[in-house]
Amino acid sequence: MLQARHLLAEKGHEVYSIGPDSPVLAALTLMAERSVGALLVMDGESLVGIVSERDYARNIVLKGRSSATTAVNEIMTREMITVGPDETVEQCMRLCTNRRVRHLPVVEDGKTVGVLSIGDLVKAVISEQTEQIEQLQRYIAG
Repeated sequence: MLQARHLLAEKGHEVYSIGPDSPVLAALTLMAERSVGALLVMDGESLVGIVSERDYARNIVLKGRSSATTAVNEIMTREMITVGPDETVEQCMRLCTNRRVRHLPVVEDGKTVGVLSIGDLVKAVISEQTEQIEQLQRYIAG
């Protein structure tokens, strides 16, 4: 069964992050440059939150605030759901679905080692199911 560590080994361990005191505009710029929907908010090596396009829409756009003058820590999500590298893809999918989140930081021994998105998880599930179907077809044909 696929685990978070397997997805990170394939995808890579790169973590895109921003500091809590950075302006929201800097976060949006970095998200656009990296083609990601969220950034981890890191205070040094400590994971303190996550900021997403959803946070921006709900806390800047809808409230008429300025992304240039509002700090990331004013809109970020502080109660994050994290997973360990041994969590299965199924467990991660269940967390994303039940908690309505799209990004899961992967933490090992207190250190952030990567991020899985709902897209990463869906891609893994589809790949695994495709492989199982092909094996069944070979078995039936063989």
